Formats: sequence, structure tokens, C-alpha cells
Amino acid sequence: MSEKVPMTAQGHAALEAELRILRSVERQRIIKAIAEARSHGDLSENAEYHAAKEAQGMNEAKVADLEDKLSRAEVIDISKLSGETVKFGATVTLVDEDTEEEVKYQIVGDLEADVRNGKVSIGSPIARALIGKKAGDSVEVNTPRGAKSYEILKVAFLG
Repeated sequence: MSEKVPMTAQGHAALEAELRILRSVERQRIIKAIAEARSHGDLSENAEYHAAKEAQGMNEAKVADLEDKLSRAEVIDISKLSGETVKFGATVTLVDEDTEEEVKYQIVGDLEADVRNGKVSIGSPIARALIGKKAGDSVEVNTPRGAKSYEILKVAFLG
């Protein structure tokens, strides 16, 4: 049985858009590159042909991977979530107890994680530490740079 892949509606839409580009734009670009390379003659020593065929294989593998993940997607509508405790989809405002620096993270599916844009994977150490907690709670997170302590300032569900 296939495991469900949790994701937000926004993350699901982004994966579908990427899949459309791979199927249409990239596939067509690669087909043209293969045809162009074929026109150069002997395929056994044709580096352009072999590079294009390799690109085709990688593109098709990526298409298959995205199709698989989208078929197992469990889209969670954050706008329908509420509550005071941290769970999937929550946007959590934290303050570093050492530096007093505020950070804000949304807990999303593995495929959507992008720390630079404030999206952390449900499986990440910070998300695992936050799940089930609420505003006012302190959490300790083991990071590659050592343990960090945060206080949860706010839990919101921004759909």
C-alpha cells in the first residue's frame, strides 16, 4: 500500500505546474535536441545525441516521480484548519531564547519545504519539536549547530 504524501493546496498546485512544464515544454525541447543531434550522422560517437538521450531519461524519471507523488497526495486545506496547537499547515512565530531573534515557519509536506521562504518539512527536527505545542510553550531543537531553544509566540493557520 502506498504511503500518502501530505501537502498544502499551494504545494500541490506547484507540483502540478512543474509536471505540466516537464511534460510539454521540456519533453518537446529534448525531442528537438535528439532530432538535431541525429541529423549530425553517426550516433555512436555523437556526444550531443547521448547528452540529449540522457536528458530525456532524467526528464521522464522526474515526470514519473511527480506523477507518483501527486497520485498519493493528501491535500490539506489549511483554510479549514484552526486551533491553538501546532500541526501540519500551521504558521508558527518563534523567538530564539538566546538571541531574541524572531522567526516564522509554516509546517508543510516534504516536497514543499523551503527554509529560505519559511517553509519547513513536517519531518524536520524543528517541526517535530513544535507539533502539539502551543503559544507560550518552549521547545528545544537539536540543530547541526547544537541545541537551540525557542518560545512559541503565535500559532496561526493562514489559508
